[in-house]
Amino acid sequence: MSLDRSADDLLDRAFAALADPVRRSIVARLSRGPATVNELAEPFEISKQAISKHIQVLEQAGLVSRTREAQRRPVHLDPAQLEAVTAWIDRYRLIHEEQYRRLDALLESSEDTGGKEEKR
Repeated sequence: MSLDRSADDLLDRAFAALADPVRRSIVARLSRGPATVNELAEPFEISKQAISKHIQVLEQAGLVSRTREAQRRPVHLDPAQLEAVTAWIDRYRLIHEEQYRRLDALLESSEDTGGKEEKR
């Protein structure tokens, strides 16, 4: 149970982190490769400290991590956690798609039945 709760907590933090447009932009930028705080701050009209706080929220959600390369501290996207978020979304998307396929089939069969009765 604690494993599920931990996974749920991480998922909650990921969705909360992604609710902010600046953090979504940071994730989008990191999908192209690692970047420093300075590089991530460039397109925004907010301070580097604010960008650092956004990165910290993304780190707490498990979506990004930082490494040290000499004097640089690049931020990296964590593809495993991002995959967990998209897998959760896909699970419900697939359920709904199946429901729509069944509805389409039902409507199609009722149209076929209706068409045959009209010809009599």
